[in-house]
Amino acid sequence: MIFARAWKWFWGPTARFGWGAILIAGGLGGIIFWGGFNTLLEHTNTMSFCTSCHEMRQFIFEDYKKTVHYKNASGVRVICSDCHVPRDWGRKLIRKIKATTEVYHKLMGTIATQEKFDDKKLELAERVWASMEASDSRECRNCHSYEAMDFDEQRTRSAEKMEHAQEKGKTCIECHKGIAHKLPDDMDD
Repeated sequence: MIFARAWKWFWGPTARFGWGAILIAGGLGGIIFWGGFNTLLEHTNTMSFCTSCHEMRQFIFEDYKKTVHYKNASGVRVICSDCHVPRDWGRKLIRKIKATTEVYHKLMGTIATQEKFDDKKLELAERVWASMEASDSRECRNCHSYEAMDFDEQRTRSAEKMEHAQEKGKTCIECHKGIAHKLPDDMDD
């Protein structure tokens, strides 16, 4: 009796649609929306998306191609999102929301020429470095960790510096500015 009433309610609250049809359609619509949104979000993490505007392709990508993160003996390539976008979904969404300011600056032509880019490069770099320091170089640590380092296999000076950094609790970006991009010309040593 109760099952029959519930079944009738589920399929027949209105002349046109039952609650069941409404719930199923809403659920399917939600799944489709979520899938599309997440697919778009992940597309914005690809190298082809990151280098799709001329500023990134001409001013930043060319520097990056000369670094160990682009080409190295192990054949492991790090792409833009590996360093600039957190992996966990919540932080990734926050970073993407913050990145919408980049669209504004693209439209305004803030770094549209080499001269404009060079004038802003230190400011942009300092903003990224501050973010990396604030997160304790979280994105670096997705691939690198003190615990996984074999200090005996490193060059003597490198091992000394890394062991000292580990003891002092230093974050990666404190010592490794310029590891993936050429340092700004007007930067103090």
